Amino acid sequence: MYSSSVAAPPMIREPLHAPVAHLIRGGVVEGIHYGSVVVLGADGQVQFQLGDIEAAFYPRSALKPVQAVAMVRAGLPLDGELLSLTAASHSGEERHLAGTRRILELAGVGEDALRNVPDMPFDPVVRDGWVREGRLPSRLAQNCSGKHAAMLYTCVLNDWPLEGYLDPAHPLQQAIAEIVEDLTGQRIAQVTVDGCGAPLFSISLHGLARAAARITSAVPGTPEARVADAMRSHPEMASGAGRDVAALMAAVPGLLAKDGFEGVQVAALPDGRSVAVKIADGANRARVPVAAAALAWAGVDPAVLGEFQGEALLGGGREVGCVRPVRSLEPVVVPACA
Repeated sequence: MYSSSVAAPPMIREPLHAPVAHLIRGGVVEGIHYGSVVVLGADGQVQFQLGDIEAAFYPRSALKPVQAVAMVRAGLPLDGELLSLTAASHSGEERHLAGTRRILELAGVGEDALRNVPDMPFDPVVRDGWVREGRLPSRLAQNCSGKHAAMLYTCVLNDWPLEGYLDPAHPLQQAIAEIVEDLTGQRIAQVTVDGCGAPLFSISLHGLARAAARITSAVPGTPEARVADAMRSHPEMASGAGRDVAALMAAVPGLLAKDGFEGVQVAALPDGRSVAVKIADGANRARVPVAAAALAWAGVDPAVLGEFQGEALLGGGREVGCVRPVRSLEPVVVPACA
């Protein structure tokens, strides 16, 4: 069982990252990705760790499920696709824009109330379409617009001011910070500003894994379970078509997964087993296979994780190598790599 007590904040220091993935080309280690990995068992105990899982770090968008839980606890009545969108780093597809507009309509506010940064869609194909059509960056297209719309809706429901809803001192952000500490089991070490303009809370990788576990193993009908159910039922609303986190949730029954900029990944199963990954250089090409290896360590059948073993390295148009988790992270036989 997880304790509801809140520990001291993680230490702010240079993380003691370790090698987590190798770049293999022609049988030679050409490059090394450093990072940290933690795997928690269903009892909440650390089953595997690599690197520094206790130093303060920024989980970036991997914390969005926790922020969504905080808003549901504060009265946000969304479920299904719209609640999944609340926790999204979406691709900017039309369904994401339409969903964000719907949340704003429910809140009774216009798009001009959003204070996230105007941007083009995150998905390269969708973004290219916007460029061809001469469309300009917008707050609606920015990948965090669903979260921001839900923040406004939460403010309306609680009679909190819309102005300054991104200020860390605002009642909304204070409520979110309280739930971040509750679910991670530790005090926030530092508060800064995320790319979208919202407050960003620094916790530990261990704390992020704990929070994900508490969300997925929560009693049905609770705010935590509602968020987990929404994201698992509508993974492409929380990400987008073709995104690796959506594919991972489709491949592993009951899995909740969320990525974040700068090489962050968290994933958890309904029984509370969870993993969290931070790639030091922020590389997605390492994030995906390392997260898959961590899930195998957690007991997920490696056979269903085959498509997440890492992208091939090409030379002259043919495969000459791969990105492969380090041997200590692989709980099964590593496939051959050129």
